[in-house]
Amino acid sequence: MSPLGAAPGLRRFLAPRTDTATERCELCSVGLGPEHRHLVDVEARSLACACLACAILFDRPGAGGGRFRTIPDRYLADPAWHADPVRWKALNIPVDMAFFFCNSQLGRVVALYPSPAGATESEVEPAAWEDVFGDSALAREMEPDVEALLVRHRDDGGSCHLVPVDVAYQLVGRLRLHWQGFDGGAQVHAEVEAFFDDLGRRAAVVPAVAAGGGNFRE
Repeated sequence: MSPLGAAPGLRRFLAPRTDTATERCELCSVGLGPEHRHLVDVEARSLACACLACAILFDRPGAGGGRFRTIPDRYLADPAWHADPVRWKALNIPVDMAFFFCNSQLGRVVALYPSPAGATESEVEPAAWEDVFGDSALAREMEPDVEALLVRHRDDGGSCHLVPVDVAYQLVGRLRLHWQGFDGGAQVHAEVEAFFDDLGRRAAVVPAVAAGGGNFRE
């Protein structure tokens, strides 16, 4: 299993897969193909590979005592969201990209950002979170533990997407593989651009009803 927020546990995301035939569901041990679902072990703060049957089993909150939760596969975008530079600075994120998720065990939002060491965790002050994301429809949509807000802060206001939490970890792991120098280097920047281009194509725009507190499910 892969500890969430601990770089050493992200090995499955930090190297190319060479033998997917040996990968198995971590609950029932059935063999898995290269494309499969993941679960969050809420208690251990880890990710687990899962077959379709086990993923369906833990798709409902509270199933199996609530220890495992299936990671959804929805992608949402909120074009109306923009990050005020001063408020973003208050989050104490030293780079221009980070992802945030609500850790139900800790009872707070956790921020992680890419670095040469992998996913680096940063504490988020509740007041700073409210200032930046208090009006965000995606923040209200985000499911604890299993979904993340992936934010790219730029001079033009940047972008905010809701993504499966394993996808956010996979992105950070991929960047670590190619990281060079202080800011990651040209290949890391190319990886980021390609990822967000693809994300822009696949993400549905969160509807206006969600901004008023409604829930959106594809």
